[in-house]
Amino acid sequence: MNFSYLRREPGFYRRVFTLALPVVLQNLITTSLGFMDTFMVGLVGQEQMSAVTVANVPIYIIQLIVFGLQSGSRVLISQFWGRGDRESINRVMGIGFFVAGGISTLCALTMGLFPRQVLMLITDNARLVELGTSYIRIVGFSYILNSLSSIYIGMQQSIENPRFGMTVFAISTVCNTVGNYILIFGKLGLPALGITGAAIATFSSRVVEFVISLVYALRCKQMPLMPACILRPGKATFRSFVKFSTPVLLNETLWGTGTSLYTVIMGHMAGSTDLISAYTVAGNIDKMVTVAIFGVAAAAAVIVGKEVGMGGKNAYPIGQALTFVAFCTGFGVAIAEQLLFWLVLKPHVLPLFSMTAASASLCVTMMICYSISAPLHAFATTGIVGVLRGGGDVRIAMLIDVLPLWCFTLPLLVLLGLVLHAPIAIFCFIMATESALKVPFGLHRIRSGKWIHDVTQDLNA
Repeated sequence: MNFSYLRREPGFYRRVFTLALPVVLQNLITTSLGFMDTFMVGLVGQEQMSAVTVANVPIYIIQLIVFGLQSGSRVLISQFWGRGDRESINRVMGIGFFVAGGISTLCALTMGLFPRQVLMLITDNARLVELGTSYIRIVGFSYILNSLSSIYIGMQQSIENPRFGMTVFAISTVCNTVGNYILIFGKLGLPALGITGAAIATFSSRVVEFVISLVYALRCKQMPLMPACILRPGKATFRSFVKFSTPVLLNETLWGTGTSLYTVIMGHMAGSTDLISAYTVAGNIDKMVTVAIFGVAAAAAVIVGKEVGMGGKNAYPIGQALTFVAFCTGFGVAIAEQLLFWLVLKPHVLPLFSMTAASASLCVTMMICYSISAPLHAFATTGIVGVLRGGGDVRIAMLIDVLPLWCFTLPLLVLLGLVLHAPIAIFCFIMATESALKVPFGLHRIRSGKWIHDVTQDLNA
């Protein structure tokens, strides 16, 4: 097997590391925020923790829609950055603001006006619906501000400034953690608000994110705001945005909705409270460790996109090298995940949660399954989110990402969990190894070289 593509120009792997590390830290901060929410609410009770998990399903879908818009914008912005076209970057960003703000506002109004109805679509557990109502009503509105700041932070990542997002989310996490402690448990003379306190703390942290992003945007010299371009992006830019961002948005929405259905399926299985509780803890731990995978994928998208924007001569071997780096990263993640879980979390952290013995046992099973799938998960994520999208091959990337989930994994989980009532270990394994199905398709597409498309040519034609 020929590995000559791994011999890159001096400084290449340092550049990957430099771009990936701030994204890794940013994602670690963000997932830590979610884990702290889970941890602090979990100290109140297992039902409360499960209720927050259920309430976060529609929130998660909003996040993925925004991430889809962010990722779709990145396809264009990274290539425009390679060309040095700041005006077009502002136009793309303006469209992102309008679309993300509109969708998040609509979703927030739905959750604010009909919280019980939304939650009843996810679980038939009346107690979880009752507990989650106040949480979803408050947190939903926080994502209007978060959607706008996320689009701007995504733009900064695409122009090789990932440190900004890391800084913003670090400050946000501190605010959220302190707010959680004060409001959930009733410190500093305030009443103990439980789940509602967690929601208020999250809302406050999103306000902080937005204010920081706005102030920075108004003062940024590397990418100055061009109000005329943002407010009037133009038909040509809009057509390109629709052409290349719509598949990414559909990709993230379908993938996010599909993975959110895991919780819906578990919510209708026997012992749903134990199962969802275990999934909450294991999922948050997995997210904390797999941030390295998404960091490499984000770096790959920027590197590949910029290379294609500059002509794309070396895009093919660069894509191969980046997927190899991701695969190796996945092995490291698997080892780190198991060491962290068995040496630190299981003996010292899990006992702090109000979990039943059955729930703790399920958590162990899920963690093993997540670790087994980590290398393939890393390869698939970087191949799809990084290389194919960065190269402008958004339609094929969407098909590779969502078809295995919707055509195989979800139907099989419904069959195993709701019809056959199969052992939970089998259910968890199928759920955790969903990425493995994407690997052969992604590998074939990358090797074909047909994924390299200069998306900026539509505007220059």
